[in-house]
Amino acid sequence: MMQTSEIQQRFQHIEQTIHQAAQACQAAGNVPTDLKTCVQELDQKTGQARQTMQSQNEDQLRQCVDDLEQMGDRAKDACERAGNVEPAVKSAVMQAHRELSDLKHQMH
Repeated sequence: MMQTSEIQQRFQHIEQTIHQAAQACQAAGNVPTDLKTCVQELDQKTGQARQTMQSQNEDQLRQCVDDLEQMGDRAKDACERAGNVEPAVKSAVMQAHRELSDLKHQMH
């Protein structure tokens, strides 16, 4: 299991990545509603998860990351379904998904 401080540090970086993805979706003109909604929900949930990330409870941390990773999966799927999405949006969504997935696998 990763150290709690390392998890918190990684989470801060992931939170920034997700926020950048949300901003990219807002700035782009041709983002389907489904994708925009998924990324906005992920951004909101990440903000809410910040408090959980301060916890020393490994089970809570793991569950929180699992939930976020599932939301990241939905955003990735929506991005792939959207087809012709601006490269900046696609890159941001895929990076956020990859980082959440990596953290989840390191925690299990």
